[in-house]
Formats: sequence, structure tokens, C-alpha cells
Amino acid sequence: MSEESDQVEESKQVEGQLYTPKPGEAQLTPRAVILGCFIGGLVSAMNISFGLKIGWTVGGSLMAAILGYAAFSIFTSKDPTVLETNICQTTGSAAGTMASAGGLVAPIPAMFLLGNEIPLWGMFAWVTSVAFLGVFFAVPLRKQYVEIEKLRFPTGTATANTIVSMFATGATALAQARVLVWIAIVAGAYSLASFFIPYMEAVPTAMIGGVFATAAAWQFKLYLGPMLFGAGFLIGPRVAISLLLGAIVSWGILAPLSLHQGWVDGPIMSLATGPRGWILWPGVAIMLADALMSLALAWKTISRTFRFTKDEGPVDPEAIPNQWWIAGLAAGTVLVSVMALLLFDIPIYMSLIAVALSAILAAIAVRSTGETDINPVGGMGKVTQLVFGGVSPGSISTNLMAASISGAGASQAGDMMQDLKTGHLLGSSPRKQLLAQLMGIPAGCFFAVLIFYLFKSQYEFGGTEYPAPAAFAWKAVAELMAQGFSALPTNAVWGMVFGGLFGMAMPLCKKFFPKSAPYLPSGLAFGIAFIVQAFYSITMFLGLLVYLFWKKRKPKAAEVFVFAVASGLIAGEGLMNIVKGLLSMAGVEPLI
Repeated sequence: MSEESDQVEESKQVEGQLYTPKPGEAQLTPRAVILGCFIGGLVSAMNISFGLKIGWTVGGSLMAAILGYAAFSIFTSKDPTVLETNICQTTGSAAGTMASAGGLVAPIPAMFLLGNEIPLWGMFAWVTSVAFLGVFFAVPLRKQYVEIEKLRFPTGTATANTIVSMFATGATALAQARVLVWIAIVAGAYSLASFFIPYMEAVPTAMIGGVFATAAAWQFKLYLGPMLFGAGFLIGPRVAISLLLGAIVSWGILAPLSLHQGWVDGPIMSLATGPRGWILWPGVAIMLADALMSLALAWKTISRTFRFTKDEGPVDPEAIPNQWWIAGLAAGTVLVSVMALLLFDIPIYMSLIAVALSAILAAIAVRSTGETDINPVGGMGKVTQLVFGGVSPGSISTNLMAASISGAGASQAGDMMQDLKTGHLLGSSPRKQLLAQLMGIPAGCFFAVLIFYLFKSQYEFGGTEYPAPAAFAWKAVAELMAQGFSALPTNAVWGMVFGGLFGMAMPLCKKFFPKSAPYLPSGLAFGIAFIVQAFYSITMFLGLLVYLFWKKRKPKAAEVFVFAVASGLIAGEGLMNIVKGLLSMAGVEPLI
């Protein structure tokens, strides 16, 4: 066993930490911040593509840690330190989460779907301000949740273990990084080739005719997108099977039924008059009911959020001063309120209500993240949408963007606390981690906003390439709050009723019959399958099957490299989609 491994083992026994820093160990270095900003910026750009496809995003912590360590080891003469690598992943994590924290996969595209325009300068200001707000919500909670209660924060703990393992067995980390990069290159090349030959990705099964043509019309066709395959590697059997079942129920049963019964009479893919527009509503009801019921059942977690234990321990000289987060919170509140007024005509007092509500919901989200590793961003946003549906029932933009503040607070606060947990386990300075987060946010904002505008100019949100399921869910709730149930298609109310009952039943069964949990569908995934085309769910399920086959044949390799392979597939197509968007902008046409 190496000297460092002995040191790590001793620190576990004596201090409850995974690593004991060396005196004067390098930490907040320019190279760590710059590399973290670059990696996180790429993750945020990738997440724009990923989030607009399937409705959620992936974290950047592990990717930034692995790629940061590899880049330090390969391209610099001075070896990295454990704390320097942690700062790199902290910066990368802050930048990488901007697609979610900035609302760029849900409320912002929902605003554009409603015909609203947001100037580029306004987008930068809005996304940055709401993300900063979330960071400062998290800071005062660190002492209670990380040091006193020692909540698990599984992703933060896993990242800390990964960093320590990389320094103990660097060869494995370099191998993971190489696999990630090469898979990304291959996936990117395949995605680029499919731009010129679309049949490589969207296999034309309808050309066979007969039952294949009928199935393709209802979106049951073969799609070979690397990103969706990669998602299938990560999401696990329960979510993948839930997506497939949801696609069968929605696109295979309810959508044809709505047309056959005359509830709609438009084209299959019409959101206004077709079956796709009808099945949207039960899907949204499932997602909403699942999120709110899960939140309600977590009442013990919520109650513990507001109970604080007195700590008599020593004061950490590297703790974040109260003046820092109070000043940051005040500045962020002013900036968000001003931007909400200028961009969306939201009165100042409503923004202040949203910020106050966001502070409460962010605290709940942080505890949920610490206990379960699930950050209920969607649920937080839906709560705010329902509140503002009562406060300002006629304003869709107020409903969306006030909820965006809550979603951003929950997303960024949860991400910040995961990083602070990692830093605590490694003996990192909380002050330096906060500074790293604050430097990562503008980098992620820069990449994410520019890529969002590129995609907006070249792709149709709600189209085949980017169905934007989360955006449609937020839009549907806002419209429902503004217009009422009378605006729904024929019998869609009954679809929402049964969808809502199903969505509530899933977390209830999981709560009161815990042994059934592994066999219950995921309400969120089941509902998303109603909004995305069926082939999205099919492709992710096929990705799961490939992963399970790999795991059975090569269990050791699958365990070590699954994250690298999945991330490479997602990153390769996600980043190449930027190139494809630029090609479209330049007027380049497919070859066939």
C-alpha cells in the first residue's frame, strides 16, 4: 500500500475524512479554475442538447474530476494536487449545471414556445443572476447539513472517493478519461455523418410498408442516436422500462384512441389539434402528481429542514464569512427583481415573494439531495407555478419566470452543497470552493446561453430533433393556471384525472409498500414518455439492453467504464449538435 493510501486510511479512522491535506497544498490555482471553466462550459453546452431532448440534465462533477485529473497529468509538468483537482471539479460542476439552473431546458424554452422573445443581453443577465442566487441560498446551510448532521450527499461523496482513488491508482483514471474522449470522438463523428446521411440515425423503417409504416406514423421506429443510447446506460432498468411502458400506453394506445374516438381530428403530430396534443395532458398530470406527492410524503425531511442543532465545535478559519453570503444574497435579489421587471414585466413585490419562496424550497431541495441524492427541481418549480397561479392567475410569463427562480435556487443550491460535501471530505477550504463556484457560473452561462440561441435559431422546439418535454410540461401548467380546464381538448380532463391518480399512486405505493419499489414504474419517466416521441424511449431502452449485455459479459470492465462510455456518447453527440447547428446556419444541406 502506498504512503498516500496509508494517509487516506488514517484520515478515515481519525478525522472521518477521506483525505488529509498537506501543509500549503495548492488549491485555488489559475489552471484549476480555467480548466474547470472549460470542462464545465462544454458540459453545460452538452446539457442544453441533452435537456432539450429528454427533459433532464447530467451533473458535471465526476466528468470534471476525471478529465481535469487527466489533463493535469498529461499536459502539465507539475503534478496536480487532490485539492486542486477538487477546485477543478467544483468550478466545472458550477458551470455544467447552468443549463438546468438557468432554466434553459424548461421555463426559458417554454417562454419561447409561447411566442415571447428574450434579448441576448437579457438572457445572460437573467441566467447568471438566478444561478448566483441559488449559490448563496446554499452557503448558510453548509454548517448544519454537512458538518453537524453529516448528510450523505451521495454524488458529492462519490466524487470525493473518485478523486482520492484517482490519486491512489492514477492509471485507472487516465484509462477512463481516454475511453470517454475516444467514445466522444466516435459518437461525434457518427453524429456528423448522420447530418449528411440522415438515414444513418433515423432508420427509414416506414419504407418497408405495412405494419412498419403504421408503427412509424405513431413514432414507433428505429433511431440510432448516440446520446439516447448513452442515456440508456445511465438511467437504470426502472427508468428505462418506465419510459418504454409509457411510450406504449401513450403513443400505442391513448393517442390512436383519441383519434378513433373523435376527441381530436388533426394530424398525429399536431400539438394544437392532433393526438400528440391530447396525450400531452395526461403526461403532464402524471409528472406533476408524482412530483407533488413525492414532496408531500417527504414531510419529515421538510420539517427537519427548519430544525437546527446547536454546534459547540471549533470555528473553521476557512469558513465562509456571513458577510459574504448576506451581501451576495442581497445583490442577487436586487438583480433578479430588476431583471424580472425589465424582461418579463413582473412587479418587484412578486419577485420578492418568489425569492422568499425560493429560499424555503431551496433548503428543502438541499436536504432532499443530501438524504436521497434526488434534487426535486421540477417539483420546486411546480409548487411555485401553483402558488403564482393563485396570486397572478392571468399572467403566463409571471407564472413561468417566478417558478424559474425557485427551480434555479433548488438546482444551484443542491449542486453547491454536493461540492461542499466533496470539499469537506477532502479537507478543502469552503471559501475557496465558493470562489470557484462563483467563477464557474459565468463560464457556464456564456457557453449555455450561446448554444441555446444557436439551437433556437436552427431547430424547432417540440420537433423531432428537440421535443423539449420539460418545457412543454412547464408551459402546459402555466396555460392551465391562466386559461382553466375549458381550454383542454375533448376528454383531456379525464386523461389528466387518471394520469394524476396514477402519478400519485407511484410514490404512495413506494412509501407504504417499500418491497414493491423496484417493480414500480417511475412516474416522472412514465410521464415524459407521453411528451417525447416513442422512439426516444425505445432507443434509451435499447441502450439499457446493450449495457446489461456488457455487464453480464464483462462485469469488471462495465463497472469501471460505464460512466466514461455513457458520458462519451452523450458528450460526443451533444457537442457535435453544435457543429451541425452551425452547418445549418451556413446553409449546408444533407447529401440525401
